[in-house]
Amino acid sequence: MGNVGLFNKLFWHYSVQMASKSKFIRFFSRRDWRIWLGIILTIIWMAGVIGYAVQVGEMDPQQNFSLEAMGSFLEGVFAPLAFLWLVIGLFIQQRELANNSKALRKTSKQSQKQTQAIAATEMNARQETFFKISASVERQLGGISGMLLVSGLGQVGSGRISNEQVDEYFRQAASGDHGVFARKFLSWDFQEEGGIQDVLYGTEIRERHSRNFVRTFERIRRLARNCDIDGIIEDSLMQNALGLLYLRMIEHDPKSE
Repeated sequence: MGNVGLFNKLFWHYSVQMASKSKFIRFFSRRDWRIWLGIILTIIWMAGVIGYAVQVGEMDPQQNFSLEAMGSFLEGVFAPLAFLWLVIGLFIQQRELANNSKALRKTSKQSQKQTQAIAATEMNARQETFFKISASVERQLGGISGMLLVSGLGQVGSGRISNEQVDEYFRQAASGDHGVFARKFLSWDFQEEGGIQDVLYGTEIRERHSRNFVRTFERIRRLARNCDIDGIIEDSLMQNALGLLYLRMIEHDPKSE
């Protein structure tokens, strides 16, 4: 037990010494080397001045210095030291300014990254909102294009499609295929009905459906443009069946001719 206690005391004493030494090293390492150079030169200079004063006193013990002579002597002693520390201070200040500039640049970069992250988060939020809205709008556009197709080709129109076909198309739309009616407008030939313009705008009801489709699509198109700076979402929207039907409606609008 005595050996264990002695070992603990020695270990504690050694740990305290190492900690003190570590603090001492950190204290000196954190100081600028120019300061240590200035201190060393100051000590050497003062030692030389003291040695000179002692030598002069030994050579002429009876010499009596006047206040004017003492002032000139002290001025000559401390003027070089003042110039030395002035130069050291300028170098240290220059280093501090460089460190501050570096810190400001780092802060500026961090601010830019934060701004970009906030902008990306905002853009992601806009895109999520767009996709939620677009799903509802696509259902609405699918319904409008379905009523337009029935008005032009159903039993109240040319009669090309039967009620059973209409029911099947609406079942497909209800199951998530909102572009089923738009694809019919894009793939079929409407010569029997007098052309695509007559199918889209031939009656008051058809014109109302077509213009309602155009207005609704333009609103979702604006949302797509505002949530995607690269235009990828808008391009995808314009290239699906609903977007191509929108372009065809714009192309054959009698008011734009």
